[in-house]
Amino acid sequence: MELAKSRDFFLSREKNLTLSIVLLVGCYTALLCPAYFPGQPTIWREYSMQHELVEVLQNRSNSLLSQVCRPGWSRLKLKEAYPGQLPPGVPVFLQRGEGGWSQAHSERFLPPLGLHGSEEQAARALQGLPQTSLSPELEGGGLCRRCVVLGSGGVLRGSRLGPHIDRHHVIMRLNSAPVSGFEDDVGYRTTVRLTYPEGAPHSARQYSNTSLLVMAMYKSSDLDWFTAVVAKQPLGWWTKLWFWQTVVESIPLHAENFRILNPEIIRETALGFLGYPKPQQSLISLSQKVPTLGVTAVVMAIRLCDEVSLAGFGYDLKHPMTPLHYYGTLRMNAMGLQSVHDVGAEKMFLRSLVQAAAVNDLTGGVSW
Repeated sequence: MELAKSRDFFLSREKNLTLSIVLLVGCYTALLCPAYFPGQPTIWREYSMQHELVEVLQNRSNSLLSQVCRPGWSRLKLKEAYPGQLPPGVPVFLQRGEGGWSQAHSERFLPPLGLHGSEEQAARALQGLPQTSLSPELEGGGLCRRCVVLGSGGVLRGSRLGPHIDRHHVIMRLNSAPVSGFEDDVGYRTTVRLTYPEGAPHSARQYSNTSLLVMAMYKSSDLDWFTAVVAKQPLGWWTKLWFWQTVVESIPLHAENFRILNPEIIRETALGFLGYPKPQQSLISLSQKVPTLGVTAVVMAIRLCDEVSLAGFGYDLKHPMTPLHYYGTLRMNAMGLQSVHDVGAEKMFLRSLVQAAAVNDLTGGVSW
C-alpha cells in the first residue's frame, strides 16, 4: 500500500513537471511570437479592412469632388478662424533678392525660421535654379484649384482613395512617402514633394510623375546639399557630416523641377498658427519646437490653392500599436520618442481648420 502511494506521488511529480514545462513554453511563445512576428493589430485590422469604412471614405471624397470648386475658399475660412494671420504678398518659394525672405530675413531668424547667417549659401543655391516662381500646375491659369496634402498616416492603408486623390489639380507629398506600389491607396501623380535632405527618397522610381521637389531648410548645410543635388555634383565629405542620416546624392529631376521653400512659411506656421515662442537673441535652442513638414505643407497649400483637402493626417496616440505610416513597420508609439515636434499643438490646429471648413479631412484622422 505504501509502495503504491509512493509510486503515485512520483508519477504526479512527473506530470506536474511536464505540465509546468508545457505552460512555460506556452507563456514564452505568447510573449515572444508577437515581438518576432508582429501581426496586424486587431484595432487596425478592423479599421482598415472594413468594407463599410472604405465605402464611407470614398463617398465622402466623391461628394466633395462633385461640387463646384469655390475660389479662395480655404484662405477665406482660415482668415476667419485666425484673424491677422496669412498676410498677403509672401512668396511660397524662396526668390532671388531680399524680397524673397522679407520678415524672416529682416528679423534675422536663424534656420529654419529664417536665413540669418546663410544668405550667401541661399544666393548660391538660387543661382543654380532656372526658375524660382510657381510652376504652371501651381499657377493654375486662372482656374479654381483643388489641392490635396497627403500625410503618411496608416489610415491611408487599404483606403483605395488613389483614383480620388489623382482627381485633384495639385497633389502634395511629404519626404520619402512612397508612391510606387501604393497607387491604389495614394494615387500616382505628384505635383509637389516637400522634403528636407534626410527625408528625400533614395529610390529613383519615387520621383516618377513628379513636377517639383521643394526643399525645406532646417540648417545651413541643407542649402549645400541642395546646390550639389541640383548641379548633379558630388557632396563634399565635410558637408555629409552635418546630416543625422545618410542623404541621397542623386535625384533624377532637372534643375527647373527644384524649388526652396521660403522659410517665412515655416516661421508663420510655428509662431503664427502653432503659437510657439519667438526664439530669443536670434538663436534656435535645442528645446525649440519646429513644425512637422505635414502641417507646414497645409499652410503652404492654403496659400497656393482655392480648396484644400487632407488625407493620411492624424496621430491616434491612444492606440500605440497601430501603424504609424501606410508603409513600413513603425507603430504609433514611435511618435512618443521624438521631442522636436509638438504633435498635440499641431492636432489642435488642424482640427480647428477642419471645424472652420478651411480644409476637408478625407480620411477622418484629424478628429481622433
